[in-house]
Amino acid sequence: MVRQALFSGILIGLGAMGFLALGGIPGAIIFGFGLIGVVLTGCPLYTGKAGCTNDIPALVQIWFFNIVACTVIGLMVAALGGESMDRAVSAVASRFAQGPLRSFIRAIGCGMIIDIAVWLYREKKSMLPIIFGVPLFIVCGFYHSVADVVYLVGAWKWDDAILWYYPIIVIGNYVGCNVRRVVLPKEGF
Repeated sequence: MVRQALFSGILIGLGAMGFLALGGIPGAIIFGFGLIGVVLTGCPLYTGKAGCTNDIPALVQIWFFNIVACTVIGLMVAALGGESMDRAVSAVASRFAQGPLRSFIRAIGCGMIIDIAVWLYREKKSMLPIIFGVPLFIVCGFYHSVADVVYLVGAWKWDDAILWYYPIIVIGNYVGCNVRRVVLPKEGF
């Protein structure tokens, strides 16, 4: 599972890097590469698994190796500099400016969209929820705890706000990923 979790982190990291390179709607669309790669390879992603497992130790392990891979991608963003790094700095500043409550709500929204998109892919074998879901969470301004590591590291600037921000995003994604399980407990239509 370690290698697969690292690989899904690489996929999401590359999607986030593509978003930073392009920005806007084109960047949001190209970000979809990451989640498409995750569902096609079957590699575990924190937000893809949080809504379908009760195995918290395994989920923590997936999350950890997802963010290790995204840290490496974030270091690439920082090393390359330019517009991608500038966009990472801007993204991080705007996230911290939201404060804890709004950040938590934004993380819940992302968790819901990613969980539903992955679940629908598994149930219906359709890429449409992935193709539309990824740009949707970005356009809505929602926060993804794995991809955000690319932005946080890529910005290459320490801020104490990371200490409240990042745990809130991880927990908010988990809450959002479990909304479907509460509303549709039998996992069916």
